[in-house]
Amino acid sequence: MTRPSAALLAALLVIGGVAAALAQPQQWRLQGWDKTDFSKTSVKLEEIISGGPPKDGIPSIDRPKFVDVKDETSLGLLEPVIGLAIGGEARAYPLRILTWHEIVNDTVAGTPVTVTYCPLCNSAIVFDRRIDGKVHDFGTTGKLRHSDLVMYDRQTESWWQQFTGEAIVGAYTGRTLKTVPSRLESFERFRKRHPQGKVLVPNTPGLRPYGRNPYAGYDTSRAPFLYSGEMPEGINPMARVVVVEAEGKQHAVTLKLLRDKGTLTLGDVVLSWEAGQNSALDAREIRSGRDVGNVVAQRKSADGMVDVKYDVTFAFVFHAFYPKEPIRKG
Repeated sequence: MTRPSAALLAALLVIGGVAAALAQPQQWRLQGWDKTDFSKTSVKLEEIISGGPPKDGIPSIDRPKFVDVKDETSLGLLEPVIGLAIGGEARAYPLRILTWHEIVNDTVAGTPVTVTYCPLCNSAIVFDRRIDGKVHDFGTTGKLRHSDLVMYDRQTESWWQQFTGEAIVGAYTGRTLKTVPSRLESFERFRKRHPQGKVLVPNTPGLRPYGRNPYAGYDTSRAPFLYSGEMPEGINPMARVVVVEAEGKQHAVTLKLLRDKGTLTLGDVVLSWEAGQNSALDAREIRSGRDVGNVVAQRKSADGMVDVKYDVTFAFVFHAFYPKEPIRKG
């Protein structure tokens, strides 16, 4: 897909508006959501629109397959992966796969996790999938809110906002999943950090055109897809920003500022940037995407510097979910 025209973007917004008008529980129940408790919600239901695919139309990966990093030959060295390390085990989840599946349900060193990626927000977040001690499995609803993936748990079919980890519809409304620190980094950096690590590979290589970017030109487009909310002032809505929680508050700085500075301190969190990672949302082939660099977020602890949860997303996304918080540009 080439860079969207203004006419295409307008059409997408119209489609989103029509979907929003139909966003009623009785319609959703006919789409297979008969188990979801729509009497419980923390958001306006009309904010939730169809992204196109039906329930599980974007299939999660529930039985992930891995190979040793030394045996992975299809990945470009600068291709982006979500790097996760828990209890001595390290695994990389390439965006070339997550772009087509968005969710991986996995267990790493005994910790049940859900690894998620929303291409329309470039939001890569890992969650602990235990709720009150019970392990849950997550899938895709095929719906969006503020252009962000709405997930669901298969146990209660509650709907969860990927960007915040909060349940917004259903029995778990108001609950928030615990995040697990991870890194969005190049495969090369992950391999150097974890030479004994594992890399996710497709269960069925021919199922999707893995390595292709179906959103070519998206992160340099003028506006986001399927989003009609308020845009942030004084900044390109598609500018990348680094989001991190520090001292109980959500902070956002532009990736450009971090790149120019090299290192920034936000409260008790230190952010750093180094070149060498392809954008997953630029060129038709992810391995050919322009260099957007690697971000690390860490906090001092008794054991030294430890990773903390962060996200590299777009300015419009941060503004949509935290409209009162500024984005630091300089």
